[in-house]
Amino acid sequence: MIKKDKNYLIHLHDRRYYCPVEVALDVIGGKWKGVIIWYLLEGSLRFSELKQKINTVSEKVLIRELRALEKAGLVTRTVHPQVPPRVEYALSEFGHTLRPLVEQISAFGEIYSGRFGQVVEVPL
Repeated sequence: MIKKDKNYLIHLHDRRYYCPVEVALDVIGGKWKGVIIWYLLEGSLRFSELKQKINTVSEKVLIRELRALEKAGLVTRTVHPQVPPRVEYALSEFGHTLRPLVEQISAFGEIYSGRFGQVVEVPL
């Protein structure tokens, strides 16, 4: 990464990065992480609620992505001691710093969809 006419290398989690955008996309990139973050901006959700909102993702992939976001410090997982156990996912304080970025990506997606696609309202 070039910053103030100097070249820097980022070492993070046993990996090398050459640009901070590369770091960000490694942490929040992919098909589902941004979508999960988008829905968690509304507040905490149980796994089944997230699965219902993102009905095209498999349970296996949703679990994997939630674990990755938790490991990255962006999502918290709270287990409530009851029978059956209730597990809720929420954005961490650090995860909430993504709000402006996710809102900008959403705005771009709306504009792009309207320009190059067709937007159809569907019943809930």
